[in-house]
Amino acid sequence: MADSNVHGIGGLTFDQKKRSWPNEMNVFIALIAIIAIFEILGQVLPYMNGQSLLFDTQGRFDSIFNEARLKIIILQVSIIGIIAIGSTQVIISGGIDLSPGSIVGLTAMIAMSFAQTALVNGNPNPKAIFGDWAMDLPVIVPVAVALLCGMIAGFINGFLIATTRIPPFIATLGMMVAARGAAKWWSKGRPISFPTDEFSSIGNGLSGWAPVVIFVGLAVLFHFILKFTVYGKHTYAIGSNEDAARMSGIKVNHHKVLVYTIAGMLAGLSALVLASKNLTAQAGMGVMYELDAIAMTVIGGVSLAGGRGSIVGTVLGALIFGVIISGFTYLRLDAYYQEMVKGVIIVAAVVLDQWRQRRAANMA
Repeated sequence: MADSNVHGIGGLTFDQKKRSWPNEMNVFIALIAIIAIFEILGQVLPYMNGQSLLFDTQGRFDSIFNEARLKIIILQVSIIGIIAIGSTQVIISGGIDLSPGSIVGLTAMIAMSFAQTALVNGNPNPKAIFGDWAMDLPVIVPVAVALLCGMIAGFINGFLIATTRIPPFIATLGMMVAARGAAKWWSKGRPISFPTDEFSSIGNGLSGWAPVVIFVGLAVLFHFILKFTVYGKHTYAIGSNEDAARMSGIKVNHHKVLVYTIAGMLAGLSALVLASKNLTAQAGMGVMYELDAIAMTVIGGVSLAGGRGSIVGTVLGALIFGVIISGFTYLRLDAYYQEMVKGVIIVAAVVLDQWRQRRAANMA
């Protein structure tokens, strides 16, 4: 009598005990658990007076949820989440990118220079960078400038990594320092403000939900790209085993340049949304954004060893990130605790990833 567990060619056996649900499910469960912890703390801590993190306990909204806090949580992760989508692809391909935060600062300064309005309260713009030729330009101009700046920076990262074979950590660290310096040089450290209404609507449109719509739209787009296109298959293949990918005919160097260029473009888009939302650009914008983006990806289950992860996991990781930050504010804890917890979470997520890899190797 044939063994019902034998399947496929060569009599290979399928062990039911080795079945596991998607890693994204683990991340989702972690998200629910973290929300539950904050809800419990809100009920048991005396000074919280039975407040809730996500639910409306005071009848201020039309639904059972605390809509104001939900909006804050989602908005505060959406701009960095755009960067995290690019970081996800870089890390899956076996690389790392430390430059997005500085690219945000530089791109915001340059893009805002082409988004200024000529008159402020009937007077000439006091923060004008260029002459009349750069005032009141169509919104497509600063948008194109922002995307182009991000793509150029990302291309330089990818080109250096692919052609010189220097570690991604070093190449992107150099870009991080250089781009931040260029951002400070661009207007001699002065902020650039007073954009056109069309430009400000990029980050403030749809009743303030525009950054979220952009983030979700990009997440859906790149989820399908990574899952169903040749680009996605090559990205995973290079991250899993670069030598094997090269031997199978994949143009590894070309693909790395493409991955970093896309990541740079997304950083430029993030700068565009941030500058338009804040109605100003400053050289210090985007500080630590690259680490927050990496934290979102690692929390979401993207392996720093490359070859494994997903956009869905990164989105869930971004939500966990937002809930933790908002939860600390909700519990009225000092801001520096947030930085300490971020570090602990990143280390814990990496340790968990290493444990999963060893466990998978032992079960193979």
